Amino acid sequence: MKYEKTVKEILKNIGGEVNIESATHCMTRLRFVLKDESKANVEETKKIDGVVGCVNKGGQFQVVIGTHVNEVFDELMSITHITTQGESKTKANKNIISAIFDTMASIVMPMIGPLAGAGMIKAILSILVQFNFIENTTQTYQLFYMVADCVFYYMPFFIAFSSGKKFKCNPYLSLIFAAMLVHPTYMDFKTLGEPLSILGLPVTLATYTSSIVPIILIVYFQSILEKFITKFTPKAIKTFFVPMVVILITVPVGFVVLGPLGSIFGEYLAKVFTFLESNVGWFVPMLIGGLCPLLVMTGMHYAIGSAQSIQRATMGYATILAPGMVCSNMAQAAATFGVALKTKNTELKSLASTVGITALCGITEPTLYGIGMKLKKPLYSAMLAGAIGGLYAGITGVKQWAYGTSTIFALPVYIGSDNSFVNICIAVAISMILAFIFSFISHKDESSDMVTIKESEPKETISLNKKIEIVSPIVGNLIPLTAVNDDAFSSEAVGKGCAIIPTEGIVKSPVDGVIEMLFETNHAIGIKTDDNLEVLIHVGLDTVKLGGKYFNAFVKVGDKVKIGDKLISFELDKIISEGFDVTTPVIVTNSTDFLDVVENSSQSVTNESKIITVIK
Repeated sequence: MKYEKTVKEILKNIGGEVNIESATHCMTRLRFVLKDESKANVEETKKIDGVVGCVNKGGQFQVVIGTHVNEVFDELMSITHITTQGESKTKANKNIISAIFDTMASIVMPMIGPLAGAGMIKAILSILVQFNFIENTTQTYQLFYMVADCVFYYMPFFIAFSSGKKFKCNPYLSLIFAAMLVHPTYMDFKTLGEPLSILGLPVTLATYTSSIVPIILIVYFQSILEKFITKFTPKAIKTFFVPMVVILITVPVGFVVLGPLGSIFGEYLAKVFTFLESNVGWFVPMLIGGLCPLLVMTGMHYAIGSAQSIQRATMGYATILAPGMVCSNMAQAAATFGVALKTKNTELKSLASTVGITALCGITEPTLYGIGMKLKKPLYSAMLAGAIGGLYAGITGVKQWAYGTSTIFALPVYIGSDNSFVNICIAVAISMILAFIFSFISHKDESSDMVTIKESEPKETISLNKKIEIVSPIVGNLIPLTAVNDDAFSSEAVGKGCAIIPTEGIVKSPVDGVIEMLFETNHAIGIKTDDNLEVLIHVGLDTVKLGGKYFNAFVKVGDKVKIGDKLISFELDKIISEGFDVTTPVIVTNSTDFLDVVENSSQSVTNESKIITVIK
């Protein structure tokens, strides 16, 4: 609660919680999208204890805090109900399962569109094959299926990149760990089935395609390790040393410990299900029907599927995985349709309708990650309904007599010498009807009502960063650097800063320092401060072409200057009459050496106006 006072002061000066459309943060700044920017007071916000600077640009009201911005942001989230990254924040304390689901959902959400699109392609292909419109042996089918399956098969790649951004580590480094899980060499090792080791440690040959939990665990480990190593690595070797050490440590940990967790648990779980099948077989479809979404998330269903393959080879039918899984898949589809019918949110309705169709065809990933894990209640509804449907399938002894996928179109594979087909149809119907009802009743669109912030005693705010203020060297009107009609400056290639359109022809020192550079034509001057801050003042654009005409310098290289000392004079009107743009960029040329460079958003400035704040 040590940042509560700062947060409340910020809220007060930006129009209150009700004026906030959404909020997020970067490395140093709180970033607000406001409903009415006129209600925000930039100058008053700057005066808040703990606020380093403030700027309103690019459609965002940005409050510069420093490296502890994430702690301030957490405080903001804990006492408000504002929206962050498109999701509403609830004040209820989350249990560990809910927190895990939230993390996983936020990681997967960016790829829901591709998942849903690819899922629909697979669904269409499945329907075309089922109704004999196309053969699955044709090259057209195989190519389309290959492309649609890429997002599922190579799921670890997408999840790795998203996890890297979520856990604030190098996402491109995360891709290396995804690639190692599905690399052809590793897949060859798995196909051969021979013992594999790394650094003398045994590697469990698990299946990682289509999985998400193993790579999330690996990238989370990477994020912790990367931050630790970065902290103690000299800057000169950081570029190659940090990735090198992270790879050397994460690879064995990933292969030996983190990656195989789901597979190891799955193998033990398969033994449990095999034991239950032999003793209380009716109970197994109920467990699978209820737990199937969790098994898919962790990849455990592969191990249970292997146990079912053994059962099929010896018994001629399957009961361990298939009956419960088809009940679960259809329950997830129905629960999603319940959301689609109930919600008034057009985007959610469209997404739920689409992924519900893919789930009917056995492709549940878009439903699971796009709806179930995000909203939770549809997932719980599907798990409960799937368990009930699975229980009926178990009690009636449903058997899958031929190999087939767990889709509503593949139910004929249950046709055999008993009543399995009729009973699986009933089990699926039970699952779907109950899931739809449970989901429809339990779903509520997120409310936009705001909750009043409860007042409590403010505590002292701790400031962790030193800031350096740069005042205006010229009297005039301040504009963003991006508005300068010169790519070298507007692209920030020279450095970060701002620009001034002069109304007077005098340049005064904006900082205390030493003159490091004075161009021979006197149109540009560079100053270095005791804090190693390098400031460039460039009077006009292309004014070097004047050859020094209309410019006069009052200092030379090596001179020490104080804020307000006269540096250069120039004849403003004559420069304009020559057809030159007098816009004057003021640049921090070594911006990358500092944590952040924040420009002021004021328009009219004098030599006393603070135009740039540099965070050290």
